[in-house]
Amino acid sequence: MGIAAGGKRGIVPDPNIVPLIDILLVLLVIFMLIPHSQGLQARIPQTCGAPGSETCSGGDKAHIVVVQVLADGSLCVNQEPVQWDNLDARLQEVFKVRADRTAFIWGDASVEFAVVARVIDITAGIAPTGLLTQKPGNDF
Repeated sequence: MGIAAGGKRGIVPDPNIVPLIDILLVLLVIFMLIPHSQGLQARIPQTCGAPGSETCSGGDKAHIVVVQVLADGSLCVNQEPVQWDNLDARLQEVFKVRADRTAFIWGDASVEFAVVARVIDITAGIAPTGLLTQKPGNDF
C-alpha cells in the first residue's frame, strides 16, 4: 500500500492491488482446470434384504439365469439339465423373452477352470456374463 504525501488534498492512500490480482488469477486458473466430476452409470449388485433392494423371493430368483457346471462336467441352466451341444441354443431361447440379458456362471469347486472357461466362451456371444461364487452353507 502506497501513500502519497503532500499536495492540496493531503495524504491520499494508494492501495496496491497487484497481490489481489495475483490471488484472483490463481483461483481462476484452479477453477478452470478442475474438471466437473460426473458419476458413472453402474448397476451395483444388491444382497437379499438390503435396504432399498427387493427381497429375494422365489419370483425374483426366476429372473436370474444361472449356468451351473457340476462336478461331473454336466451343465444345468436354472437347474434344468442341458447338453453341451444345446447350451448355445438354450440360452438364446431363454434370452429371447427376457429384458435382462445377463447370464451368471457357477462352477463346482472340483471343476477345472478350463471347463468353466468353455462355458464363458459360449455365453460371451449371447449375453453379458458374470461369475458366481458360493458362500459356505449356500447351494444353488
